[in-house]
Amino acid sequence: MTAQIDVLMSTYNAGRFLPETLASIQAQTIRDIRIIIVDDGSTDNSPELLAQAARQDPRIHVITQANGGIVAALNAGLAACTAPFIARHDADDLSNPDRLERQIRYLEANPDCVAVAGAARQIDADGRWLGTLTRLRDLARADPFSIPATEPYLLQPMLMVRAESFHAAGGYRPLLIAEDSDLYWRLQGFGRLHNLTEPLGSYRMHDGSITSQSVVAGRRGALCAQLVAISAQRRTRTVPDLVFDLALYDAIKQATTMTDLYTVGCAQLSAAEQDWLAVALSAKLVELCFYRPFEPSVEDCRFIRDALNAHGDIMTPDNRIALQELIIGTAVRLAIKGLIAEALVLAPAKRLPTVMARILFRVALPSTLRTRVKTLVGR
Repeated sequence: MTAQIDVLMSTYNAGRFLPETLASIQAQTIRDIRIIIVDDGSTDNSPELLAQAARQDPRIHVITQANGGIVAALNAGLAACTAPFIARHDADDLSNPDRLERQIRYLEANPDCVAVAGAARQIDADGRWLGTLTRLRDLARADPFSIPATEPYLLQPMLMVRAESFHAAGGYRPLLIAEDSDLYWRLQGFGRLHNLTEPLGSYRMHDGSITSQSVVAGRRGALCAQLVAISAQRRTRTVPDLVFDLALYDAIKQATTMTDLYTVGCAQLSAAEQDWLAVALSAKLVELCFYRPFEPSVEDCRFIRDALNAHGDIMTPDNRIALQELIIGTAVRLAIKGLIAEALVLAPAKRLPTVMARILFRVALPSTLRTRVKTLVGR
């Protein structure tokens, strides 16, 4: 029989977390679920754990395939989904017992909404709460034309989607990174997206859970995020969409520098889209460096500087001011870390006095005095 909800999960060498993760799904207050798990070629004890779980719970359906990456795994699982609602889950995260019930009740009460997610507690590898929640974004502010694009972000491990819309959108396209953002842009064409404010579960933070551990991965992620935004832009203009295929996937995977990635990204773009990509790619990398464990190289900073000098006039005044502030902040951070060459290349010459003043402010003044000054100037 068809279940009310199909829970779709892919896993690769997550045996350490699988028992706890599966227990959280099996304990849902809604019992009429099917748990579809795609083992993407795991080499740890995951196959044995999954086989045992499937023997003990007939709701668990395991699909095994050679390692092909998360998109291939999820699409294999999606093809097996038959329920009217599909809930995503990651192999290392946890769902509160009432997560699925709360989400399906919202979707049933709001027929204009096609996808709902929500916040999650952030826990460490051992399941200890870190005292923080994942950040919810205002979905109404999503804008594929802003620089960088403002994504309609939903936390994928806490996502529930109407199956009809999920399938109509075409599932996941072959992207190295940002396959979730790409899906959300396309789902917007079928209805509203929504975030519940109360936590739905726990999102595990560990070495394997951070999408971009290196600046190379950050560059690739920045490109993918802006390409899917250009795809969304094109749909608003009813012009042919970009083609996301394995050739593009492999080309992005092979490229490592900003220049090479930009060249790969430009292959299908008009001249105006190429100018937009240069600036948006630059802005996205600066943004990623703000909260990821890496910093831009001298080559990155040179690419960013040159892109803004050549095409910065395509930004709105507010967008330009916000990006300039982010770049100044990045230059200050780089200089304080001793990355002087990077800071000098990144910061516009006319902004160097501002950068120097902020460095002195950060380094020379006691923290209590810095706080008082920030309060006085409203920052």
